[in-house]
Amino acid sequence: MAKELILVVDDEESIRELIQFNLEREGYTVMAASSGEEALSMTQHHKPDLIVLDLMLPGIDGLEVCKALSSYEIPILMVTAKSEDSDIILGLEMGADDYITKPFSPRVLVARIRAVLRRKRKDALPSNSFKSVSLHGIFMDPARHLVTIDGEPTDLSVTEFGILEFLMRNPGWVFSRGQIIESVKGNDYPVTERSVDVQILALRKKLKAKGAIIETVRGIGYRLIEE
Repeated sequence: MAKELILVVDDEESIRELIQFNLEREGYTVMAASSGEEALSMTQHHKPDLIVLDLMLPGIDGLEVCKALSSYEIPILMVTAKSEDSDIILGLEMGADDYITKPFSPRVLVARIRAVLRRKRKDALPSNSFKSVSLHGIFMDPARHLVTIDGEPTDLSVTEFGILEFLMRNPGWVFSRGQIIESVKGNDYPVTERSVDVQILALRKKLKAKGAIIETVRGIGYRLIEE
């Protein structure tokens, strides 16, 4: 079976070549761009299955590229030298599905790409394989990737959607960070506690007043309170 097409966007040639080499070794087809402008042009002509996107780009930066491609429904894995939570959350809110910070292990990068693509394939399953769920005034329809809060639509990334759906289908149960991310990404995902915390923080922010339904259980993880 043919492997997916991946677009790598980074202004550093050495980084582009490193990522391209490791992805091609895994059998993926790879395109490369050195700027945001080039990435947008290439995406219009050859829609990739996933984009590996550096945030620090000359001209149009990675955040603007995320925003411009939000309607394309292409999974984006952002690569950033910034490690502050605020920068990462902003990237996730702009539409990125996951992130990895520089310097990174090529093996970890490949594992994260596999996980994002696996989630994309899962989302492409026929709609009758999903059932909606409703709790605390939040309605989720996985078949349409639809979330409403008290009737108002809310945009969630693929990862945020998966976390919220998992917690809403298991209200009252406490889950570790590893259990949460495994339910969304699979058991080979290289999870860190901080990455899960960042995703939960971004999710709570998007849920606004409803964010309080996701409780932190100190020393264990998180749970969604029962109605």
